[in-house]
Amino acid sequence: MTKKTTKPMLLSAAALAVSFATQANIVAPAPLVSIPTHDAFFDHLRAHCGKAYEGQVTVNNPASSGFEGRLIMHVRVCEDNQLQIPFHVGDNHSRTWILTKTGSGISLKHDHRLEDGSNDPMTMYGGHTVDAGFDRVQSFPVDQYSIEEFVKAGIPASNTNIWQMYIYPEQFTYRLIREGREFRVDFDLTKPVDLPPTPWGYQ
Repeated sequence: MTKKTTKPMLLSAAALAVSFATQANIVAPAPLVSIPTHDAFFDHLRAHCGKAYEGQVTVNNPASSGFEGRLIMHVRVCEDNQLQIPFHVGDNHSRTWILTKTGSGISLKHDHRLEDGSNDPMTMYGGHTVDAGFDRVQSFPVDQYSIEEFVKAGIPASNTNIWQMYIYPEQFTYRLIREGREFRVDFDLTKPVDLPPTPWGYQ
């Protein structure tokens, strides 16, 4: 009787040891951490995935050109950790806002392309959250990469840029503020519009 039970028990112990060894050799990726306000903000925007909305400039002080024509935002690409939102200005399809969860907050980048799809000389500037923000409001103070690019481009006034985004049930707002400058576009989320063309440089 003893001989009949010893072998299966030894086999089970050996299988268990192999299982533990196998598990010990598995390298799992580190989790991408986030906090509730950042998650909620991200999800409020992602809820509009695949839709486009028309907006208008509501603040432009001091007045500057470059935003004439129909203004359309399109929540075009929605991944777990990234949103891509082209911002079309008339026939200019050069701008895409890229929001990315980084593990220490949310990054906002402005991807600017030329009509042939190549990078604009000034591209991928933006900022990163530095606090919790709110479920529907996040601020993105200018990041170091952008500061260095603005200095190279001879526009150091932009070194204090803060971009803000508000996402409410009926309105999305994109806002830029710095000393002596405020720019704001409000989009009507109650009336989806026809999808705009593919932004330059994308497929």
